[in-house]
Amino acid sequence: MVMPGDAGATDALLPAWHDFAGETYAVNRPTYTGYATRHPGRNRLRAMTRFSNIQQLFSSRSAETPGKPPYLLPFRSSTPLIVITVNLGIFTDVFFYGLIVPVLPFALSTQVHVDEDRVQYWISILLAAYSAALFVSSPLAGIYADHTSSRRWPLLLGLIALAASTSLLAFGNSIGLFILGRLLQGLSAAVIWSVGLALLVDTMGNAVGVAMGYVNISMSIGFFLAPVLGGVVYTHAGYYAVYYVAFGVVGLDIALRLLMIEKKIAKQWISEPEPEPETESPEIDVEKSAPTTTSGVDAPGNPTDITNAETPATNSVAEASHGDDDASAPKANQEKHKGRRIIALLKSPRLLVALYGVVVESGILLGFDAVLALFVHRLFGWDSTAVAVLLLALFIPGLISPLAGWLADKYGAKWPSLAGFVLTIPILVSLRFVTENTIQHKVLLAFLLALAGFTLPFAMTPLMAEISYVIEAKEAETPGVFGNKGVYGLAYGLFNTAFALGGIVGPLWAGAVVESAGWGTFTWNFALWSASAAAAVFIWGASKPKASVAADTTAETT
Repeated sequence: MVMPGDAGATDALLPAWHDFAGETYAVNRPTYTGYATRHPGRNRLRAMTRFSNIQQLFSSRSAETPGKPPYLLPFRSSTPLIVITVNLGIFTDVFFYGLIVPVLPFALSTQVHVDEDRVQYWISILLAAYSAALFVSSPLAGIYADHTSSRRWPLLLGLIALAASTSLLAFGNSIGLFILGRLLQGLSAAVIWSVGLALLVDTMGNAVGVAMGYVNISMSIGFFLAPVLGGVVYTHAGYYAVYYVAFGVVGLDIALRLLMIEKKIAKQWISEPEPEPETESPEIDVEKSAPTTTSGVDAPGNPTDITNAETPATNSVAEASHGDDDASAPKANQEKHKGRRIIALLKSPRLLVALYGVVVESGILLGFDAVLALFVHRLFGWDSTAVAVLLLALFIPGLISPLAGWLADKYGAKWPSLAGFVLTIPILVSLRFVTENTIQHKVLLAFLLALAGFTLPFAMTPLMAEISYVIEAKEAETPGVFGNKGVYGLAYGLFNTAFALGGIVGPLWAGAVVESAGWGTFTWNFALWSASAAAAVFIWGASKPKASVAADTTAETT
């Protein structure tokens, strides 16, 4: 296939076919008129061109020539690179959150000079500041993401906020700067999660569940790796070395986000190859072109000829009129529902159930983070290293998350999520039997945590995908209900809010119950909480894949 170039061009229009990760694109390369060779100041122009080329490498737009594709466009807009970039952003946020947790008590004493009897109080304040910022700013970040032309720049703004937070926490010398740093960290997390998950939905199409499985893996690795690495680095290299690690991860994340180009931006230069038109046999063409008559005689002047001649015109007018009605319907719906997107979204019981399930899942995970280390220290006398090894049993099985997402894409979110919550109930109850400092009880604890690490991703991952399924079903039911921009950013902002709420409720509930009633009461409390999520998913969850739900909804409305 050869595509025509511009008149007088020194280079022909070069169609380059690229196959990256199973995707084939045609890259339209424009031509040049040889202006630089005819211009007397061509050396200066070449120098400016080199500078613009470097600038173009980190841009999603053409640097000079309209229509000129950025360098490495197929690679920079490829699905694997976008998925890696979003997952690295989520890992960076979780990693930095967990990295400074073991360092904060020492930082408050050595950097801010807080009295020893006030350290626990200020740690609680700093943790609350992060959760509060995350809770409040997540929906706002999602709304902002839905109203921008590109999701890449909100992601960069979120990373800038994270870099500022890292600087304040690393070099701050007052409690006010520490609080400001935690607030900026919560704001950064809101942007990274809300915008990043919406970008994944834009990119992955029918494989949203699998993508959310990889997100779950990134989150789990960050939660496990960060506290261990933070404690080891602080012990062997000092306070500032912990933040040097954080700056390195943030720098890599920023570089990837500058390199990445969204698919909807890349469509300016990349187009999928058009399918070849179907060829029809001459006999079929003759039959289609021949007028039909009731008498079977094709005599000139036959009234049937007149009728058949006028019918196509009449039909075309009717079809055009019908097409106008169809085209105006989505616009009317958009105007009707303008300004009511949040209400239309929150009226879905499926979405509310998914958000409640996220609250429960987050609360269970972070609740265990709050009490498990102290429990095994008191019962077994374990130190932080032993606790880290124990947490491996909880997080390694989470690598199965993409399978849970694939099941959600194929069969719907209801049954995988229901199975995850139901199977978690006996595991949580059984943890109450860990009561003695023996090898058998240590093995039992590790075994039960490993089972929980297997079942909890099946509860969480489908619910993350369910949020996008709900939006698609709503759009199928009422086209244009969410406008041209959509509400994926807002929806995943609400997901982030639900996750933050679970992060507040879970640790507070777990700590209060363990201190007042003991470990055994805590375990069956959380088992009942998991049962409530299972009941909600069973009653209001959708039992079909998203494509089937959308098709059924469309059929009902028509």
